[in-house]
Amino acid sequence: MDPLTVRQLIERKQETLGLQLLTDEHGLDRAIPGPDISSPGLVLTGFTERFPTDRIQVLGETEIAFLQSLDPERRRNSVEVFFACDFPAVFITKGLEPPDPILEVAASRGTPVILSRSSTSDFYNRIKPFLEERFAPVTTLHGSLADVYGVGLLFIGQSGIGKSETVLDLVERGHRLVADDLIHVTRRGNDILIGRGHELQRHHMEIRGVGIIDVRRLFGIRAIRQQKRLEVVVQLEIWDKAEIYDRTGLDQQSAEILGVELPRVVVPLVPGKNITVMSEVIAMNHLLKYAGIDSAKLFNQRLLDRMQGTREYLEEDYE
Repeated sequence: MDPLTVRQLIERKQETLGLQLLTDEHGLDRAIPGPDISSPGLVLTGFTERFPTDRIQVLGETEIAFLQSLDPERRRNSVEVFFACDFPAVFITKGLEPPDPILEVAASRGTPVILSRSSTSDFYNRIKPFLEERFAPVTTLHGSLADVYGVGLLFIGQSGIGKSETVLDLVERGHRLVADDLIHVTRRGNDILIGRGHELQRHHMEIRGVGIIDVRRLFGIRAIRQQKRLEVVVQLEIWDKAEIYDRTGLDQQSAEILGVELPRVVVPLVPGKNITVMSEVIAMNHLLKYAGIDSAKLFNQRLLDRMQGTREYLEEDYE
């Protein structure tokens, strides 16, 4: 991943955050190492032991008011201690005028100072999603991603096994295509995976014997989605009579993508099997589990309860 510089951040968010560079361009090529941003807090009072120097710093109304309350000598000392921590850049929100000697000390350190017209809370709300997406872990997968009843099904399997054809049939039945063949996956937070198609290939599919088709033009705008959360991995594979396949649903399998565990369903393929209907059932069954209803576990519990009742009857039969 290419590093994000202060210059690039200003260019991307200048309009939405109302940004204005108050210092010269000397420090605009500084790299921003991560998505975290913070306010200096106790650093302005001289406590620097736990200060995160790798973060963008934000001076809001509280910090500016505190600096303005200090006499000139204490304010200079506070500002010098603050900028000695050598962070990538500092933003001042609400269009507040920076008190002396912030711009002077910042220029001597080569640290950009940027003014924002946004309120402090709005600044955080707008810049955090951008930084989190920019620094989010990413990977690419070979497969097909579809939105089936609101559930993101990721179809994987060897080349030519029928992933694209399965998703095409789902689209024809009213479900939506997200991406085919090459899927860009981004992790959001700790356990959310978002999939989308390649910018040039998006919503096109390769169907063997037919060629490249444009799903949006063939089926309409309702047949596609720009992105979707990955929720279930559907692994298609050729039936192997020597393999033991799950027949109850009690032994839940999983797949790991970017450190996130997803439920995985292995579907063995034989002539005549309706993979499209099975995919719809997989999606609906996932929704049931999300609602707290696990059909396999409930059925198994009924069997156990019945067997327990039979055993107690036999234990009391003394004839």
